[in-house]
Amino acid sequence: MGLLVPILLALLASLFGGLFLLGAFRRRRPNEPPLDRGPIPWLGHVLEFRRDTAKFLERMRKKHGDIFTVQLGGNYFTFLMDPSSFGAVVKEARAKLDFNAFARKLVIRVFGYTPMENESKFSHVSNNRHLMGDGLVLLTESMMKNLQNLMLHSVGKGGDQKTWIEDELFMYSYNIVFRAGYLSLYGNVSSREAGSTEKSFEMDRMQSDELFKEFRKYDQYFPKLAYGVLSPRERFEVKKLLRLFWKTLSLQVFKNKDNPSGWVNELQQTREDLGMKEFMQDRYMFLILWASQGNTGPAAFWLLLYLMKHPEAMAAVRGEVDRVVTESGQDVRVGGSIVNLTYDMIQKTPVLDSALEETLRLTAAPVLTRAVMEDMKLKMADGSEYQIRQADRVSLFPYTAVQIDPEIHPDPLSFKYDRFLNPDGSKKTDFYKNGKKLRYYTMPWGAGVSMCPGRFFATNEMKQFVFFMILYFDFELKNPKEETPDIDRTRWGFGAMQPTRDIGFRYRLRL
Repeated sequence: MGLLVPILLALLASLFGGLFLLGAFRRRRPNEPPLDRGPIPWLGHVLEFRRDTAKFLERMRKKHGDIFTVQLGGNYFTFLMDPSSFGAVVKEARAKLDFNAFARKLVIRVFGYTPMENESKFSHVSNNRHLMGDGLVLLTESMMKNLQNLMLHSVGKGGDQKTWIEDELFMYSYNIVFRAGYLSLYGNVSSREAGSTEKSFEMDRMQSDELFKEFRKYDQYFPKLAYGVLSPRERFEVKKLLRLFWKTLSLQVFKNKDNPSGWVNELQQTREDLGMKEFMQDRYMFLILWASQGNTGPAAFWLLLYLMKHPEAMAAVRGEVDRVVTESGQDVRVGGSIVNLTYDMIQKTPVLDSALEETLRLTAAPVLTRAVMEDMKLKMADGSEYQIRQADRVSLFPYTAVQIDPEIHPDPLSFKYDRFLNPDGSKKTDFYKNGKKLRYYTMPWGAGVSMCPGRFFATNEMKQFVFFMILYFDFELKNPKEETPDIDRTRWGFGAMQPTRDIGFRYRLRL
């Protein structure tokens, strides 16, 4: 009996210690946001959050207001839902709210890549040099050439080019934009290796299509991988896919390509010069591919679908595309040269810009998260202040807080191609809530230090794809009355949403 009492006490101590670590005893302190730990120790609300992030956060907002703290998988996240207060998070110094501390853990888990010290500093220099200005002009030109190879390689080759081709719109759009972006960033098969320029073009088409098929498999696992809930079979498949990507995108393969982008080349060379092991560089090459091409194809799908679903939008964009080409002194005709779609040309498309921004408003839904580096105060736009604990997370979900708020964007679930145009055709930036003009009225690319550095290249990719579709193809939905697919709610938080099902369309060359 004397031995039993210490054992029971030890078991109770372990139980209470475990419950403490699981967050079971956390209590809301004075001046902290409302706290909702959820029904399950440690897991908290993570199951409901994963099932439908938007629905969960709206339920929490109705219950607690515009700021609240919830437990998700062992961590506490404070969600700020008042867009007028977003600046308090976006502009806060990294010493208090750090995006990189949160992102570092994610890329280790998802890509097997361990970032360097000062990773963001080195990447920032390359991003500015190659994803803006003259560097962006070169990338846009490369994208044009690769789109021409993928989409228009049969022009002028004879045969019946007026036959309709049936396909699935999501897979078609994702396939073409991904492959053209991949080739533009990682380079082309060497004509010396292929034996001729024509053969290298053919090999580019074949190899990029094979890579896309494998990338699509990985992409479908991504939400589960990010949350760490893969089954043993799924983990085995993901590891096999990762090994394939690391080999296909390896340093040895990359250095034998023609026309690699200056951006990827500089990012890789910097890591090599700093002594990063080659196997880790190979992993980084795949991280870049996913970050740059994981969202543009799905977003291009939604843009093309909305244009086909709204004839007035399609007519407006088509008129703009034709005008830009005519003003460049070019035309589309049998026997003529393929249109040279320059960087300057795609900067003259306010209607297409508005249609794309409206598409992203409806279908891009990132969760923007910062790690709390020290105890701090978060000041709201109404003057109230909340205490936030070190080691927690602070998150924004602009989709529900801003992008589909009916006060900011009337009739928010409808596609209006000119929503971001003023009557004089200029870009509209004046949007209001509670009578106050908002700085953050749509946030598909994030904001602040975590704003997507490749947003200009991604925008150009999608616009170039739509340009070539409109210029060179007749295309239509197989069933124009078919309902627009729902979005896949398991992908909330990861950027551009994907449809729950594909939708059939058909296309043919106009020439």
